[in-house]
Amino acid sequence: MAKNIRNDSIFKKPFSTKNIKSKKFSKTLNKDNKIDFKNFYLFSLASLILIFSFFSLPYISSYLSENFVNNQTVINVSKKNFEIAFNKKNTIVEEKSTNLEDVFNDIDVFSSDQKITNTSRLSASTIEQLFKDTNYNLKTVKKTKLVNIGNNLDHLPTEMKNIENVKKRKNLFIQIVLPLIIEENTKIKLDRKKLFVILNKNNNSKSDIDWLKNKFKQYGVAKNDLSTLKIRMDEIPVSLAIAQAAKETGWGTSRFAQKGNALFGQWTWSGNGIKPAAADSNSKHKVASFKVLKASVKAYQRNINTHSSYKKFRKERAIQRDNNGKLDSLQLVKYLDKYAETGIEYTKILSKIIKQNSLTDFDDVKILPTSKKLKSII
Repeated sequence: MAKNIRNDSIFKKPFSTKNIKSKKFSKTLNKDNKIDFKNFYLFSLASLILIFSFFSLPYISSYLSENFVNNQTVINVSKKNFEIAFNKKNTIVEEKSTNLEDVFNDIDVFSSDQKITNTSRLSASTIEQLFKDTNYNLKTVKKTKLVNIGNNLDHLPTEMKNIENVKKRKNLFIQIVLPLIIEENTKIKLDRKKLFVILNKNNNSKSDIDWLKNKFKQYGVAKNDLSTLKIRMDEIPVSLAIAQAAKETGWGTSRFAQKGNALFGQWTWSGNGIKPAAADSNSKHKVASFKVLKASVKAYQRNINTHSSYKKFRKERAIQRDNNGKLDSLQLVKYLDKYAETGIEYTKILSKIIKQNSLTDFDDVKILPTSKKLKSII
């Protein structure tokens, strides 16, 4: 009995000591685990906050700029530089691959002492009858998604101001400028297709190289930078171009549009243009005049596609091309705040014009092909 007790006592003593140590170790381990878990939790939370901050920063910045910088005035240096390049006063190098010296060489303008006598100016009633005879109306265009560029006109009718019905005046204005804008966009589209064909060739012919040299000049690209040319050689959404023409001309009623075929209000500081009536006495700028409406459209597109003020516009356009190939004018318009001195307010007005007049309906309109060959490449 005593042996059993002794043996039992000997057995129990070391067991009890080990148990106490085990409990202490267990408590220490649990404490360490809690500390590790707490540290992990805090680290994870900090990481999530940091990641969320990085992702939300662009949206917060955009919100602040749209809602708290509304009244900021932007000085339109692009208009001034447009005129410098236009009149070859200087070679402007504002970007790594930019040279605007030859950008506007192929566009005709009027000098201040010239008159519009090279082509006939039709009356509003004659134009309306012409459109009726050729079955050209906007409802049909929206349905067929085709427009006949044979209806192109060189000048706006002088009676635009006299058309009291606002809807009628707007429709006539759109009918006149729509084929002009689509024709110029089509030329750019065909050039863009040719560019990619050339880029995919193993060897380029002399005519290919000469064509590229010409395009580098037209798009103000220095050092034969093909990546810059690809970004610049692209269309401007029809809805956006119509909205800007409507805003700049008061739907075709402005003196600049009537006398100088100026659809987009591009400025000049030389003698080639029309002096704004409300301009300051110390102001020397004029609104550039063009021989025909088509020249004004071409100059506008060339300006948007080359000047550094619209670099963000071109970048966003390139992103849209990469994503789904379709251009969204209501997104792109946000990047034209430097086109006018009113800045962001100007882009808001353009967005309103596009929406109120359903101008995006014209974005996918194409030229009515006059031949099988043209049909296959458009």
